[in-house]
Amino acid sequence: MNSAAPIGIFDSGIGGLTVARAVKEILPNEQVIYFGDTAHLPYGDKSTAAIQAYSVKIADVLLRSGCKLILIACNSASTAAFELVKAYVASRAKVFDVIEPVIQYLKENHKGKKVGLIGTKQTVRSGVYRHKIDALSLGIEFAALETPLLAPMIEEGFLSNTISQAIIKTYLDDPQLQGLEALILGCTHYPLIKEHIEALYEGKVEVIDSSETVAKATKEFLAEHQLLNPGKGGKDHFLVSDYTPAFEHTTKLFFGEEVSLEKYPLWE
Repeated sequence: MNSAAPIGIFDSGIGGLTVARAVKEILPNEQVIYFGDTAHLPYGDKSTAAIQAYSVKIADVLLRSGCKLILIACNSASTAAFELVKAYVASRAKVFDVIEPVIQYLKENHKGKKVGLIGTKQTVRSGVYRHKIDALSLGIEFAALETPLLAPMIEEGFLSNTISQAIIKTYLDDPQLQGLEALILGCTHYPLIKEHIEALYEGKVEVIDSSETVAKATKEFLAEHQLLNPGKGGKDHFLVSDYTPAFEHTTKLFFGEEVSLEKYPLWE
């Protein structure tokens, strides 16, 4: 496998750009190829079969781009298609999702503690985090809360005003989330409000950002397998299956800088 090859990242839309940003911050020499399936977002209301079909098609695009590692930067796709994508990719690239690195982090740092999760309805109702945490058998008490207003709020740019503060506080004050020692941000949109959540907790609860966790796991894997790019990577590419000016505008919110989106339909 070529160490200078790019890292592929995909999501149902552009929220996964928070993962791409975290990867670029910790691995600045790596080239990133990002694919946002904007033609089919959100994945949360799609069938498992549909999500699997989209995910395999995107994985094929990233493989043909020569990616050495593929990150599934979407909780819904991670839940529905991780194993299938791994089987499809086989030995051609390593496949990471946004869930396993978080579970590994909990295993190493939160034995016997109470851990909460906030996420979309799809992520919470899938039960994937609860199942994986219970399988650790480490006495971790787990609580999950659906927070459906957060993602659209963030996409509309409501990050630090009285409206967003009230919505965030209302969710965090829910009885299910009391007595926590850690909170998992179970959506790739949520890193954009991490600072506000930490402020409300006044440093008493660790806020676990899956984008940071998966970026660190990626770096560790590449270093362990001598796959870190020894030089400066090529130009990053940002592909979307459908394009509107609104997507272009919102990418700066998630990635932290202006990027140029290239339309790449999955099916012509």
